[in-house]
Amino acid sequence: MTDDCYRRLRSFANEAGLDEGEALSFLFENFNSVMDHENLATRLRLFNAELDQRKR
Repeated sequence: MTDDCYRRLRSFANEAGLDEGEALSFLFENFNSVMDHENLATRLRLFNAELDQRKR
C-alpha cells in the first residue's frame, strides 16, 4: 500500500469512526454501491500504466 493510499484510508476511517481494517471491510463489502462504475475502467487503466513507476 502506498503512503498516499494509507493516508486516505486513515482519513476515511477517522471520518467514519472506524479503524483501518473496519474501513477496508466496509469499502469491499459495499464495493458496488460506493464505486462510480463509469470511471472504474479508466482509473484502473491509468493505475496499471503507472504501477511500474510506483514500485521504483
